[in-house]
Amino acid sequence: MSIELLTLLFFLSLFLFLFLGLPLSFVLGGVSIIFLYMTWGTAGFYMVAAQTWGAMEKFTLVAIPLFIFMAMILERSGTANDLYDMMYLWFGRVRGGLVIGTLVICTIFSAMCGISGAAVVSMGAIALPSMLERGYDKNLAVGCINSGGGWGILIPPSVIMILYSLITGESVGRMFAGGVLPGLLLLGVVSSYVLIRCILQPHLGPALPPEQRGDWPRKFKALKAIILPVGIVFGVLGSIIYGVTTPTEAAAVGLLGSLISAAVYKKLTWALVWEASVRTFRLTGMIMWILFGAYAFTAAYHSMGGTQLIEHVMQYVPGGRWGTIVFIQLLLLLLGMVLDPAGIMMITIPVFLPIIKAHGFDPLWFGILFIMNMNIGYMTPPFGFNLFYLKAIVPPSITMGDIYRSVIPFTIMESIGMLLVMFFPAIATWLPNKFFG
Repeated sequence: MSIELLTLLFFLSLFLFLFLGLPLSFVLGGVSIIFLYMTWGTAGFYMVAAQTWGAMEKFTLVAIPLFIFMAMILERSGTANDLYDMMYLWFGRVRGGLVIGTLVICTIFSAMCGISGAAVVSMGAIALPSMLERGYDKNLAVGCINSGGGWGILIPPSVIMILYSLITGESVGRMFAGGVLPGLLLLGVVSSYVLIRCILQPHLGPALPPEQRGDWPRKFKALKAIILPVGIVFGVLGSIIYGVTTPTEAAAVGLLGSLISAAVYKKLTWALVWEASVRTFRLTGMIMWILFGAYAFTAAYHSMGGTQLIEHVMQYVPGGRWGTIVFIQLLLLLLGMVLDPAGIMMITIPVFLPIIKAHGFDPLWFGILFIMNMNIGYMTPPFGFNLFYLKAIVPPSITMGDIYRSVIPFTIMESIGMLLVMFFPAIATWLPNKFFG
């Protein structure tokens, strides 16, 4: 059987079973093992076992359950409530200020958690009712939470970045540093859009009346809400950047900070720890099984000679090396609308990374672009995860159609941010080069 026909059958089988609704890990592993057997016989099974065993020995993997556990604790620690009260006082006098303040809190939460859902759920429960009560446009309010809540996979620490590093061999510390400026860029681009639109259309985000804005002593007193979050962020990122800890050890530092935060807010109970532990166990188990399936996929794909075939096909993409990058980003954008970001990474990175290197592009820069693309995938219909997180917590007056419509302008703004990083790679590479050489 020719490599062309074998590759076609391989990917058609993969996407057929995914669209039938079977679990990603079993589809990746099952289809890959079948094709490995067709190509190599029983020897193919040893390839999967060897790669999986090698992956399980990587110390970096320990960071994944630690960051997830940290996010589960922070989500219920009470930190978000005080952050919102602080933001309410400082940003309320500006048109669209509650939306901009919510985006700022999403950024802070993203720098503490490492996953997407925590900020979406927290801000959906705390900020959304407040904005709707004060006459904010529902599409603007829902859209900002959808957008900002997804930054948890881009702004370090990020579980997706750890997975990317495991697959590509890129430094986790460099990936973390590479996500900082692009994350702040998205905050600036989206906040500017909100501010300009609310100036032109004041009814979308009215400023708070003077009696609700608070006096200066109250504003400065409210600033104490950022002490614990900033401490956690500095403990995690600062310890990595300054070489005090490895990224895995920094995850333990962040977890300790989240437990201290919960204790300060008097939320640290055995019930909270038990619930966070169970949710962490489930999420970590899901990620590990996807990782096992991904290693089977990688072994099968390379053993069939698929890398050479894809590289040959990509030569016919118009526009040269930049045409290749644009084509890959468009393909990832389409996949992000229907598949889980972790699954997309496991399927596509082994295919695209050799092409990226062959064209002379920086794998770290491509990784940041990839994660920004996956961030857009979290918020876009029909299957973006943030859409369903929001639907579970919004009031009945907000329909799924409203949620779908709310993402349109924010998707455009995030796409602009991604294009800026694409055409100005230093946004992603300057900080890693500054701290890690």
